[in-house]
Amino acid sequence: MRHRKAGIKLNRTSSHRDAMFRNMVTSLFKHERIKTTDAKAKELRRWADQLVTLAKRGDLHARRRALSIVREKDVVHKLFEEAVERYGGTSGGYTRLIKIGRRPGDAAPLTLVELAAADTAKRRKPAKKKKTAKTAPPAPAEAAAEEKTTAKEEPSLESSAAPEQASAAVEASATDISAAAPEAKDAEESSAVEDEKQTPKDD
Repeated sequence: MRHRKAGIKLNRTSSHRDAMFRNMVTSLFKHERIKTTDAKAKELRRWADQLVTLAKRGDLHARRRALSIVREKDVVHKLFEEAVERYGGTSGGYTRLIKIGRRPGDAAPLTLVELAAADTAKRRKPAKKKKTAKTAPPAPAEAAAEEKTTAKEEPSLESSAAPEQASAAVEASATDISAAAPEAKDAEESSAVEDEKQTPKDD
């Protein structure tokens, strides 16, 4: 029974397994991404998160614990220098697993393990939406009263418009008559002159 025994065995001895994951996590922090199988990638995430947590602490004891896992001092120094700036705003999710298909030889599922970037590591709280005041629809009684008032106002507008149209028509007819009156007078005078010319004078 494997009660309270974390991690996977991968059909290897403990010394072989520890040495393999030490090498893998060192390569991960050196190159910031490595390619491995799914089972190893999930276990490697535990190792990488533990080291980033030690680097965020930043004290001497945390540095010595990291050196007991990663045996390259340059890699540990780089990790401790960049950890607070890169992962200071989060408490997890320092690595990203991307499935990239199967290996050509034995069809083992492959995964790309990479360190999360600084901008994606910072988790921002979603902005709260402002509540807009909703206008209540008018009550049925008020709506009926408004319809009645509009119905009453429409005929009054029509009735007030009718006398205006009638007065405009009277003025137009008066102007037509006044314009036609001088023309009629001119026609009468011309006809009288022609009659005088045609009638012979009595000697």
